Amino acid sequence: MLKAKHLLDPMDFTLDELEETFQLADHIISNPQKFSHVCEGKILATLFYEPSTRTRLSFEAAMLRLGGNVIGFSEPNSSSVSKGESIADTIRTVACYADIAVIRHPKEGAPKIAAMNTTMPVINAGDGGHQHPTQTLTDLLTIRNIKGGLSNLTIGVCGDLKFGRTVHSLIKAMCRYENIKFVLISPEELKVPNYILSEVLKKNNIEYKETVTMEEVLGELDVLYMTRVQRERFFNEEDYVRLKDSYILDKDKLKYAKEDMIVLHPLPRVNEIAYEVDNDPRACYFKQAQYGMYVRMALISKLLGVR
Repeated sequence: MLKAKHLLDPMDFTLDELEETFQLADHIISNPQKFSHVCEGKILATLFYEPSTRTRLSFEAAMLRLGGNVIGFSEPNSSSVSKGESIADTIRTVACYADIAVIRHPKEGAPKIAAMNTTMPVINAGDGGHQHPTQTLTDLLTIRNIKGGLSNLTIGVCGDLKFGRTVHSLIKAMCRYENIKFVLISPEELKVPNYILSEVLKKNNIEYKETVTMEEVLGELDVLYMTRVQRERFFNEEDYVRLKDSYILDKDKLKYAKEDMIVLHPLPRVNEIAYEVDNDPRACYFKQAQYGMYVRMALISKLLGVR
């Protein structure tokens, strides 16, 4: 069903296509050896114009665990991009060598330009402060498998909600499920953009509230999605330093939360989650990182149409 499609936005997949991908991820988790040769002879190109640890390595690990191979670059200065090559020309060239490509770029819309210039499946691994659909698939699979489903949940998103592409993607994706509520926790300067409020939450009649205080809402949440304040999105260091420690989740704050609330984070963290929280059973962010590899294995398999 998904063969040869692009994934540029979390809304590119229907709910049925998402569930199909999650079910395949479940099969891979239960029997990874069964899938260790399904991508033999296939090549994934990783085109990373921005730094990445988890996303790039999880894509590479996913393809290698499926029996395929990986080519690409981890920063643009090691490619012809440094000579001024356009995205369109890069993707046309890469399509001569690879079967599927994943691209991360600081400019919004760059993966869409790549997709418009090739029939090879293109996956958006993050474009500026816009979207990060495979992180969203990771988040959805994590919530689905730990909480038992994706409906009837109150989700708190905390930190940088203005520039946080993972937050924007998650809100868009979760709005399609039943009885979802959002609690938006951020400083005034880093509030969710108006277009997310008007075009996503209000348009879909999703209940939400905004607050600057974490403690007063923790008891309401089924999921707490923490994010870092992103230094690379700020125009001046002074604003970053002033806002970077706005929210720090620690053991004392967790006393306000439900026993079955889960804490997620797209990582990397800086200091917004204290290390003491790692031992709390509600801390699921490293499990989330592992789910990220499995869901990318499922996604690659689906887009390549392998069995």
